[in-house]
Formats: sequence, C-alpha cells, structure tokens
Amino acid sequence: MSLIDWVVLGITLASIVIYGVWKSSGSKNMDHYFLGDQSLPWYHVGLSVMATQASAITFLSAPGQAFSDGMRFVQFYFGLPLAMIVLCITFVPIFHRLKVYTAYEYLEQRFDLKTRAFTAFLFLIQRGLSTGISIYAPAIILSTILQIDTLYTTLFTGGLVIIYTVYGGTKAVSYTQLLQMSIIFSGLFLAGIVVVMLLPENVGMNKALHIAGSMDRMNVIDWNFDWDNRYTVWTGILGGFFLQLSYFGTDQSQVGRYLTGKSVNQSRLGLIMNAVVKIPMQFSILLIGVLVFAFYQYNQPPLFFNSYEVKRIAESPLGEEYSQLDERYQAQFQERRKYATLLAENSGNPQLREQIKESNQAMEKTKEEATALMKKNNKEADTNDSNYVFLTFVTQHLPKGLVGLLIAIIFLASMGSIASAFNSLASTTSVDIYKRLINPNASEENYLRFSRASTVGWGLVSIGMALYAGKMGNLIEAVNILGSLFYGTILGIFVVAFYVKRVKGNAVFVAAVFAEVLVCLAYYYEIMAYLWLNVLGCVLVVVLGILAEILLPKQMTRVPVSEAGNKN
Repeated sequence: MSLIDWVVLGITLASIVIYGVWKSSGSKNMDHYFLGDQSLPWYHVGLSVMATQASAITFLSAPGQAFSDGMRFVQFYFGLPLAMIVLCITFVPIFHRLKVYTAYEYLEQRFDLKTRAFTAFLFLIQRGLSTGISIYAPAIILSTILQIDTLYTTLFTGGLVIIYTVYGGTKAVSYTQLLQMSIIFSGLFLAGIVVVMLLPENVGMNKALHIAGSMDRMNVIDWNFDWDNRYTVWTGILGGFFLQLSYFGTDQSQVGRYLTGKSVNQSRLGLIMNAVVKIPMQFSILLIGVLVFAFYQYNQPPLFFNSYEVKRIAESPLGEEYSQLDERYQAQFQERRKYATLLAENSGNPQLREQIKESNQAMEKTKEEATALMKKNNKEADTNDSNYVFLTFVTQHLPKGLVGLLIAIIFLASMGSIASAFNSLASTTSVDIYKRLINPNASEENYLRFSRASTVGWGLVSIGMALYAGKMGNLIEAVNILGSLFYGTILGIFVVAFYVKRVKGNAVFVAAVFAEVLVCLAYYYEIMAYLWLNVLGCVLVVVLGILAEILLPKQMTRVPVSEAGNKN
C-alpha cells in the first residue's frame, strides 16, 4: 500500500477506538457494562445488530464466495425477515419484561438451573469458536499487506479489539458500530462504482453481468429441492429461518445488542430495520464479487490469490515447477480474454459461451495442479484462496487512498463483530456461570472486575482458535457451519420454553443433549446440507422433549421448588 493508504487506515482505526472509549467511559456496574443502561434508540440498535452480523468475514469472504460460486449464497438470508417478525412478537417483549442480562436467565425461570447452564455452555462453545474465525479474517489482510505470518497479525487484531471492549463494555461496542456501519456503506458504494469503471470501455455493467451469467455466476434463485444442495430457496427460507431465529433470538452476541434499546418498540424497530436492509446489502456485496469476476475476465488474475503462500512455494525447491504452471495459466487467460471480448460484442452466441466455459475449466485445472504442488511442498499450506480474492483486487487495482479506506472498512466490520462477541461471551460467563454458580453474593464492583477479566480471557481463547481458522476453507461458510451445529438445539430449547408449556426441565434437558449428539452425527456423516441441521436440531428438541415428558418418571420431570425459585 502507499503512504496515503497507511495514513487513511491508521487514522480510521485510531478514531474508532478513541471514539468508542470516549463515548462509553465510566462503566460502574454490570447494567451499564452489558446493557448500556438500556438507553439506545432504534437506529443505534439496528446498526449495532447489523454490524454484529456483518463481520470482516462478510466483506472479505462474501465477494470471494460470489467469485467462485456465484450469487446463490444470497438465498441463505431469505428466512431472515420471517425470523425478525417472530422475534419482535415473542422474544423481544419477554426479554425486556424480565429485565435479563442474558437470554439464558429466562431458561432457569422456565425450566431449571442445569438447562440454563447447558444452553449457556453450548453458546460459549459456538461463539468462542466462531469469534476465532472472525479474528482470522482481518489478520489475513495484514498478513497479505506486510507479507508476514498470520500468527503476528492475529495477535495484533485480537488485542486491538480487547482494549476498547474491556474498557467501555456494550456502549463502546454500540457507539463504534454506529460509526463503522456509516463508513462501511459509503466504502462499499465507492467500491462498486470503481469496479465498473475499471471494466473495458465497451463492457458496461450489463455486459459484465451477462458474461458472468454465462459462467453460472448469476445463479441467484434455485427452486430445486435437494438435501445436499447448500443454497436453494428452500434451504434459505426453512433452514435459514431456523438459523436466523436462533442466532438473533438466542445468541447473546445479538440479544445483548437489542436489549440495549430504550423500549420494546425501539428494539423492535431496530430488528425490522435489519430485516429490510440486510438482504439488499448482502446482495450488493455478492454482486461486487461477481463484478470482480467479470473484471478478471479482461485483466490477468494471479494463479493463486494468497500471495503469502505464493511467496513460500516460489522460494521452495518446487518454485520452478510452480513458475511453469503460472506461465501456462497466463497463456490460458489470454485465450479466455479473447473469447470474453468477442462475447461482449456478441452476447447471444452460444458457441462463444461454450468456448469461454472450456477456457475457464482449463484455467481451473491448472490452478488445482498449483494447489496440489503447494500441499506437496507444505502439508499445512492454506490452499483455499477465495478469502483473498477481493483483498487482492483492492490492493492491486483501486486508487490510492481508497485502498486504505476499504481495508479500514474490513477492519471496522471485524472489530464491531468481534467486540460484540467478546461482550456476549463475557456477559454469559459472568451472569450465567460466575454470578449464578460460583459467587452469587459478591458486590457489583466484583462482578464488573470479573466481567472485564472474562472479556480478556475469551479474547485470548478466540485468538487461539483464530490460529487454526486457516484450515477451515471459505470463512463465511465455516462460521455458518459452526453455528448450525449448535443453533438448532439452542433454538429448540427456547421454542419449548415459549410454546410447549407442558414440557419441564428434566425432559427438555435430556432432549437437548440427545438432539445435539444427533446433529453432530448428521454433520459428521454428511447426511444433509448444513443449513438443514438447524431445522433438525430444533425439531428434535421439541419432539424428544414431549416424548421425554411422557415417558420419564414423574419425579424426574418435576422441578424442585428450591431450584426453580432461584433467579438471577
């Protein structure tokens, strides 16, 4: 990057940290630290909810997902508006009325302590692992720019977010996210315009999308019903509905965001804002990835987008062999560009469409040989480069200044998401574990100190997980797969709590344990696409819970009065 890009990046990141700490200084108790005194307006809530979900993974990996697999990932979000409606009707008023710090406090009041603890435990595992992936995403950026190992950039990224999250709590998270999302929307708009401007003069946006469509990159809607197909209308509406409902309704990283609203209506308006804006925003981000794909039909793409791995193979004994593959790849690109240029002038020619497809397949085969060579040189090599596509485009082709801004945007998105995760992990650990099970009679000052210590602790755990995230493939898929392993079971527990009043604590606990085991087995044996795991987990908890209530001895399903009466 140029000096001006570094200046833009540095000023933007420093401003965010200073602004968040300044606006939220002085947390004196848990209510202020975790709920921000429930004083935030709906637009704060809405942008905070969006920023928590829109991590660096979204802006780094989603364009790469569209580049390699097309637009069909947008179907993942089709269940979101339905989930927001259910949340506004059921979850939000209940959580506000009970004045809880975490979603899991309610479960003890409805069931018993062990169900609360088990659900909190599932959340802590899932969110701790997912946050590690979120930290790894911006670490990739610094690693690529500085040409150093991701170990050092991961430590820097995680440490930066820990600083202001520990100091300011949820208000620091919310205030910084408000500014972050404003910059993010502006930067994405500029990026989309610049991609189109960089296309050849005779190739406007319409022709670029047509060319991308000829290579199956405009596959927005898929009506086929297939258990093994990850992204269809049905997996999005049904599987996506269950995943989004569990994520926004039971994941403390999101519940903690809308519990900061001034009132039930303010929280509801924030969620409705997310329902209206999220799908168009995600569509636009994926569309940028498709436009980048069209751009690389006319401009030489690298054989492999991860420049750090390219440097390692180039300096190895297999460097000469890799260089020969690179020369072949460049020659194949020249042929593909010829067909792409002809197709732009004669878009209806089926023969040209077939020829460009064949050229593209030849390039993909060469790339597969290159990645196999990388694995031969180093078994630990990261051979999935879809996470590096947009970053490579930004750093190599965008104007000075805008490069720094867009990289700052990816950092900002990451910081907002990671900070929310740290805050939610700390709140669940402090309220559901420490305050409830370990030290129930401590002072507010003691709880606040432990909350800050928990933030640091979970930050370190997540950084540790981030060091292994490079082996998990495309990050946006990896984080959703991890969520799908747990969200269905967690959602099922809440569905029983809200709607199946006859099922008591022991029955739902047994059902949840069995459901989680079966979900993990279904994933391990690849019985269905991962989005369906959310449906499976939820349905299993409800059905098994009802059966357990009927079959278990009555003394086992009855909750002791002393246990049910404990509330925190």
